[in-house]
Amino acid sequence: MAKMNISIDEEVREELFRLVPPRRRSQVVNEALRKELLHRKREQTTKRLQELRKKSATLTSQEIVVAVKQDRTSKAR
Repeated sequence: MAKMNISIDEEVREELFRLVPPRRRSQVVNEALRKELLHRKREQTTKRLQELRKKSATLTSQEIVVAVKQDRTSKAR
């Protein structure tokens, strides 16, 4: 575990101290940070996928179904 010095808004600090017991605050901050980082990773991944999607050929739903069926048939052999 590493210690960090960070600054937070006074209102956030007050709410944290009011709602969370002293020995649980680091855990709450860690959980909140993990959720925010996961959210940002997902946003970045979504943007990257959208960029890739623009560069690739688009298929209809029917074309996808046919390709999947062909793939399954070839793997079953």
